[in-house]
Amino acid sequence: MTAFAVSLLTFVCCCASAAAGVALRILLPDHHLDSESKDVMKSVMGIIATLAALVLGLLIASSKSAYDTQSNELQQLSASVVQLDRMLASYGPETRETRAMLKASVIDVHRRIWPENENQAANLDPSVTQAEATLFYTNLQNLSPKTEAQRHAQSAALQLLPTIAQTRMLMFEQVAGTISWPLLEVLISWVIMLFLGFGMLARPHATIAVTMMIGAFSVASAVFLIVELSQPYQGWIRIPDDSIRFVLTHIGR
Repeated sequence: MTAFAVSLLTFVCCCASAAAGVALRILLPDHHLDSESKDVMKSVMGIIATLAALVLGLLIASSKSAYDTQSNELQQLSASVVQLDRMLASYGPETRETRAMLKASVIDVHRRIWPENENQAANLDPSVTQAEATLFYTNLQNLSPKTEAQRHAQSAALQLLPTIAQTRMLMFEQVAGTISWPLLEVLISWVIMLFLGFGMLARPHATIAVTMMIGAFSVASAVFLIVELSQPYQGWIRIPDDSIRFVLTHIGR
């Protein structure tokens, strides 16, 4: 489910819950809403509000941290690829084909993670390019260095490959488990109960209705940020492809 759909559903549920609270206030006998009852309701709502605020802050911080981690790892991966290309270039003209394979692989990764159709989901699965990666490794290993400089370049390039593969796999695994949906569902249920209580305690008029809608919009916006940041390669706040474009302009020269 998209971030916009989740946040819209949250907004509608909060508004409906507040309206249900207003209806209950009208239907319930007066003694159910006397001063003592309202004090108890306010105390319980205070507990729920505190719990909701803590979990909301935790989820936003967790999603933002996951987003920043992906961005940093993408920059690290890009730097490693450029360094790998530099090692191949320093080896000599014998690596021309291998470097062309590397650039073609980067272009393919860029196309799969940042597709032209923004509605298409990004594909970070490194197993998709496993065959190309194996062929690249074989070509690199089959080089026959004739000088000490070439042996050093080949060795450095071979050492970079496991680092690049590990970073790609780590990025793929991290994206798969960024957000805890059960925790988010519990949070939304708490907020819905809060708005039910707000509706029961407030006298129905235009100011209260607008205030409720502003509150519902604020909560929905926070939920939008949680879901959106947990999907760093799609949506409105996705990670830009500047790092990969930088790689494409600096390799294969």
